[in-house]
Amino acid sequence: MTALRVTNSRSDTLRTVVSAAYSWVALIAFGGILAETIILYPNIFHAPPDSLDLAVRFFSQTGPADFFPPMGALTVALGLAALIVVRRDRAARRWVLASLTVLLLGEFAFSALYFWPRNTIMFDEGIAVHSAETLRRVATEFVTGHRVRLAMSALTATLAFGALRRVLISSALARAAREQAAHDVRLPPAPSAR
Repeated sequence: MTALRVTNSRSDTLRTVVSAAYSWVALIAFGGILAETIILYPNIFHAPPDSLDLAVRFFSQTGPADFFPPMGALTVALGLAALIVVRRDRAARRWVLASLTVLLLGEFAFSALYFWPRNTIMFDEGIAVHSAETLRRVATEFVTGHRVRLAMSALTATLAFGALRRVLISSALARAAREQAAHDVRLPPAPSAR
């Protein structure tokens, strides 16, 4: 069993608020990717190259590329902030570090290396540069890879929630220890037995 570290209520509050914000934003990001998977992707990828061209025209004002980069940056910033505020809580730190690792490698690095080149082929260059067969193949690769990204996003959100849970448990234990210490101080001395 690990030793209980008694913290003050302000640090507990800060750890809880930052960890909750990180968990919340990671969950929203996962929800966005899940909604994109269920609602948009069947329309975008059902009949390439025609459906890709239609998607480009549909997303002429705003699209996923306008939402996910700022949301990803916010998720990373809050994850780093959570890592800083939980740095002394070994268990919570492990959960946050695991979630950030999955986020940075499983979502960002994977997106940059795998999806960005395919996005360029499908949505920037399109049929003007590539054959219909190439666009169909790349669309299939994109959808297949997206399943991995969706799983990584779910794992990131789950690990961030695990960190929040750990912070809440350690805060409750620290609060109980503070209350016990305050109670022990207030106890009158025991009468001596004669």
